[in-house]
Amino acid sequence: MEHTGEHTEVDEMAAELCRCGRLECEHEFIQHGSTTVYQHSLRVARVACKFAAALSLTVDRTALIRGALLHDYFLYDWHEADPSHRLHGFRHPARALQNAREDFELTATEEDIIAHHMFPLVPIPPHTREGWIVMLADKVCALEETIRRS
Repeated sequence: MEHTGEHTEVDEMAAELCRCGRLECEHEFIQHGSTTVYQHSLRVARVACKFAAALSLTVDRTALIRGALLHDYFLYDWHEADPSHRLHGFRHPARALQNAREDFELTATEEDIIAHHMFPLVPIPPHTREGWIVMLADKVCALEETIRRS
């Protein structure tokens, strides 16, 4: 499969996050349907880039991609019957941010993306353009993955 420049850029950043952190662990967990958290994170990053380009928005592209790749960095199987997974939709952004801070140096924009991507389930909306783009890309990808179920 031929990669566009944006796919290559996302793939390169994902590879770096795998080398320096635990992003590779996302292969172990299902997000929606049969889509892994890793596959979902890559898709969200690619869709976020497409949204920014289609709307001719000026963004911090590195923060946009890294934030999208790390937005679901919660590193557990939320489908398991475990009391700590209760209210996953509301709680996982804080867990993802905690894990990302442990493994990486994050910019304020990357932190905003991770912390607020579940708005309105988390009551505070994103503060950055990049945060809004990832929030929307995440919802589009989640909807498509849930309906497609693969």
